[in-house]
Amino acid sequence: MFGQLAGKLGGGHIGGMIIPRLRLALLICALACGVVLATALASETYGGLVPCALCLVERWPYRIAAVLALVGLVLPRNTAWIVLGLCILVLLGGAGAGFLHVGVEQHWWPSPMPECMAPNLSGLTISERLARMPARPSKACEDPTYLLAFLPVSMAEMNMIFSLALAGGLAIFVGRNRRNLI
Repeated sequence: MFGQLAGKLGGGHIGGMIIPRLRLALLICALACGVVLATALASETYGGLVPCALCLVERWPYRIAAVLALVGLVLPRNTAWIVLGLCILVLLGGAGAGFLHVGVEQHWWPSPMPECMAPNLSGLTISERLARMPARPSKACEDPTYLLAFLPVSMAEMNMIFSLALAGGLAIFVGRNRRNLI
């Protein structure tokens, strides 16, 4: 995917400047991660969606991969290949976090995060219960959130699919360009 795109672009043209295929793959990785993070933020800000604790955890791989990819853009080629490999591993970890969240949504297993559990307020006075209430409402991790009402795919499922697709696209690019790794 990335190899074909880079090949069609002769490496990549931005503002008359030719960008080598590796740099283009890193740039695509950083931009894709940025789009995912911007979409999550926009869905909260403008869509009124409330993320659960697992949703917040699922954003970290995108942050890490975006920073790694941006750093890889300025590193020497042999080091940039290593950074691209790290991006792939981080995104696979993100897909794993997405799979964990999908499993919680489907009730295959309970959430491993205590923030996802309902608090036990039995035996407390009303004032003690009010004191334990969070300042901001939270969402149970087992309740799926749908970005688009007409699309029956939760945001956790979208995250898992997108992480796998991006990691897979980058891995295919590395596989097709393995002779240029050093």
